[in-house]
Amino acid sequence: MASVTYARTVTEPPTTRIAPAHTTTDTANAAATSALTWHGGRLYRHGVPHRILSGSLHYFRVHPDLWRDRIRRLADLGLNTVDTYVAWNFHQPREQEAPSFDGWRDLERFIRTVGEEGLDVIVRPGPYICAEWSNGGLPSWLTGRDVAIRSSDPGFTSVVARWFDELVPRIAALQTAEGGPVVAVQVENEFGSYGDDRAYLLWNREALSTRGIRELLFTADGPTELMLDGGTLPGTLTAVTLGSKPDAARRLLAARRPDEPFLVAEFWNGWFDHWGKRHHVRGVDSAVRTLRGIVADGGSVSIYMAHGGTNFGLWAGANDHEGRLEPIVTSYDSDAPIAEDGTLTPKFFAMREALGVARGPLRSPERTPKLPPARVPLVHHADLLAGLRAVPAPTSTAPRPASFEQLGLDAGMVLHTAHPRIPAGEHRLTLTDVRDRALVFADGSLLGVTAPDAPELPIHGTGDVVRLEVLVENLGRVNYGPGIGRPKGLLGPVLVDRRSVQGWDSTPVALQEWSAAELAAAVASGAATTQAGFAVAEFHVDTPADTFLAVPGSSRGLVWVNGFLLGRYWEIGPQVTLYCPAPLLRAGENTVTVLELERLGGVLELRDRPELGPPEEYVEEFG
Repeated sequence: MASVTYARTVTEPPTTRIAPAHTTTDTANAAATSALTWHGGRLYRHGVPHRILSGSLHYFRVHPDLWRDRIRRLADLGLNTVDTYVAWNFHQPREQEAPSFDGWRDLERFIRTVGEEGLDVIVRPGPYICAEWSNGGLPSWLTGRDVAIRSSDPGFTSVVARWFDELVPRIAALQTAEGGPVVAVQVENEFGSYGDDRAYLLWNREALSTRGIRELLFTADGPTELMLDGGTLPGTLTAVTLGSKPDAARRLLAARRPDEPFLVAEFWNGWFDHWGKRHHVRGVDSAVRTLRGIVADGGSVSIYMAHGGTNFGLWAGANDHEGRLEPIVTSYDSDAPIAEDGTLTPKFFAMREALGVARGPLRSPERTPKLPPARVPLVHHADLLAGLRAVPAPTSTAPRPASFEQLGLDAGMVLHTAHPRIPAGEHRLTLTDVRDRALVFADGSLLGVTAPDAPELPIHGTGDVVRLEVLVENLGRVNYGPGIGRPKGLLGPVLVDRRSVQGWDSTPVALQEWSAAELAAAVASGAATTQAGFAVAEFHVDTPADTFLAVPGSSRGLVWVNGFLLGRYWEIGPQVTLYCPAPLLRAGENTVTVLELERLGGVLELRDRPELGPPEEYVEEFG
């Protein structure tokens, strides 16, 4: 690859030039080619005093046609750096296929674009990233094995090594030493919140350096003794992640690492949302007060998120709260200073002032263009089960239902079918372990919906054989804590009273991988006779622009725009509208397809502003 030199944004005038020095033994960070160094509690960039003023922006949550726009908005905020995670499962959803780095997955293009806009880049390659992303970024084909994830278990590190063989040289070729914008790379991610396998952390650092990383390496953990003990390494810069109380974190780090600069690798200026909860916001004054405390006295920061973007498709993760799954919504707006659609919020302008940016013209408009509001009829074309069966998929036959992992399915649904004979009278049907939600049908009629906290349904028998169908939906893989990697699907026996139902056909429904032709086949599968299934709305656009889609009156399901899976909606909220970026639309006719699982409304609404739900003030002391 040809070497490219990028313009830089200077954050502090080079009034005094100080030779970089280290008291560490980290040869990778101390290398003469490393752009960022530290000494005496201060950070330097090529020997010049420097502060990292970064914002998190994830390429996998922003349409690639909008990458440059969003990067420019970060620059307008007064930032000199962009940081991004790398989501392994986004690049390699199947083990037998090589990782993809093209199109939306073109990480190198994203990094080069940041550099072209005059900003540095920090890369956080994991392999675990959390990020409220499905499975914390780890592929489900890996976590479905009997391996100790995020550990020095060779069954884990050998697979990560193959991934890093593909990934890390791409990052290394774009380091500052090679004329690129990458100035720092993170070692794992908040490992002290998970474990204490020091050998694994050392392996991870070595895996980066031996594959060519020569820029600054750092760890990032919560500001507690427990987390820092588990997640830090001698000779590697220690950063912290926090939402408040930067002074306490500064004192803790100074006591443990007196020679190192204060770096907050994630400043949580907002928060994400769960389905069925309220929409998190954080007051401008609260966020700006903490930001000022971080950057005081030369402190460095990455605002998480500066621009959150969207959990398109089925990539949203979930959290496990005391054994109860809490799935994350489609929006990742995160009450960030740059909203999901690029709007510059009051928080943006307050943070800009706090970062010392002089008042003046912005390169980016405060709001992006929007389509005018409209209401479009939703025409119901096909019933739910008929539509799902219309897309061919290999079926597994076994005495018990197959899990998502056994079927090689990461996200979507599985349709299980059995034919038990049920004695005459009233009986109890129990799904003993379903993850995460199941619609149960008897001879094509919906019996009801089950979940882990409501596993039973009544069923009436006549003494005849019943076609029992269980449609299991994955609501998101756990992204944080000990629940990472837990399997999905119908995992325990299905009981009629005490008797197990055996002899199951299990068919994967890989909704996230459906082609436009497969989606069309589902829509065209037959007449609609129930309240659930596939419906279509069509509308004309003269000039594509952003819009927000809503399906009032509908219960729960998925939305595609011109064959692209936009995301999930659910009447329990808090999110009501789905952000549809302009690049997904085209001049002329556009088609929105809705898969409704329970009760279809009759209209699709195009709105000119988001509705993310009733707000709940972010608790500043959280984290």
